[in-house]
Amino acid sequence: MTISEKVAYLKGLAEGLDLDTTKSKEGKLISVMIGILEELAMSVEDLEENALNLGEEIDVLSDDLADVEEVVFDEDEDAEDYDDDWFEVECPTCGADIVVDDEALADGEVECPGCGTRYAMELTDDEDEESEDAEEPEE
Repeated sequence: MTISEKVAYLKGLAEGLDLDTTKSKEGKLISVMIGILEELAMSVEDLEENALNLGEEIDVLSDDLADVEEVVFDEDEDAEDYDDDWFEVECPTCGADIVVDDEALADGEVECPGCGTRYAMELTDDEDEESEDAEEPEE
């Protein structure tokens, strides 16, 4: 039984008592209280309906967001698989290709996968070296 149905039942009981709602203080009080209950019942039903509608809209938005997340995060994972921050050099000992990536640059050394020789790396900027050479006075 809904709240509106309960209020209607209560209203029917009050009408069955034949209360005088114009002269009797108790009748006026009960009549006003029933009127307030009817308004509250309608408000509650409206709120319940709105809550159901909002729940459905949230479900739709959640599904849409899941689709967007799938596209966005899958692209990020693919980008990690094809990282452009690496290059290859040839091992002077065995001639195998050595991959130099960000991790190797941060460690400052790299190991040849072919012969196991470890090489130290020093990061320098060629432009800085050239400008330093140009500033040194010749003797």
